[in-house]
Amino acid sequence: MFSRIWTKKSTENYSEGIGKLAEAVKEADAVVIGAGSGLSASAGLTYSGERFEKYFGDFIAKYHIRDMYSGGFYPYPALEEYWAWWSRHIYYNRYVDAPKPVYQALYDVVKGKDYFVLTTNVDHQFQKAGFDKKRLFYTQGDYGLWQCSRPCHQKTYDNEDAIRKMISEQRDMKIPAELIPKCPVCGAPMTMNLRCDNTFVQDEGWYAASERYEDFIRRPRTVEYGKTMAKSSGTIRQLISPLASLPL
Repeated sequence: MFSRIWTKKSTENYSEGIGKLAEAVKEADAVVIGAGSGLSASAGLTYSGERFEKYFGDFIAKYHIRDMYSGGFYPYPALEEYWAWWSRHIYYNRYVDAPKPVYQALYDVVKGKDYFVLTTNVDHQFQKAGFDKKRLFYTQGDYGLWQCSRPCHQKTYDNEDAIRKMISEQRDMKIPAELIPKCPVCGAPMTMNLRCDNTFVQDEGWYAASERYEDFIRRPRTVEYGKTMAKSSGTIRQLISPLASLPL
């Protein structure tokens, strides 16, 4: 009895939320999308469970790693092994399409609007779904970029070709030593361009995106803009799936 009552109430609240969201987007002069890890999780880019076991079973067996997040901090004994892990982590979360078209559904909702995306996600899924690069600000970095680990200079480097080569040539949880990336300036090991500590590189592209976001927010408008927040919550995950069918 309790279950039926809760389900009915939950469905009513869900439908009401969808209606309000559709109306807000439809009438908004502009839309700001603030997205966190929950959006990617709802798209199937999960860091634990079956997907994790499929791609990292050997690392789980050897090191008893619990999920992709903790595996990124594991003290691997050699750089060949460290990069075997990270090349997989980057490849399956950045260069492989998400299992579910959540980002595409969200893009279909806002593509006719004046929008901007502010996100802590580093998996590039917004651009892959069609969002305009100049309307995106990835505040915490990008799996597709490397930087000097020191860092000796404020520049980032695309890593797709190198990552794909690491994936194809790794054996027994190691990449060939000659594929270990090194800084072209000082020779130090490269690392991911992710905001983990105070060594994070904010390059020219980062500052340009920041300025575009500030300009978007400060731009005079005749109508108050709407905000759609995509956070790590079950409610938001439930809302995203039906968005593509809304009459906007």
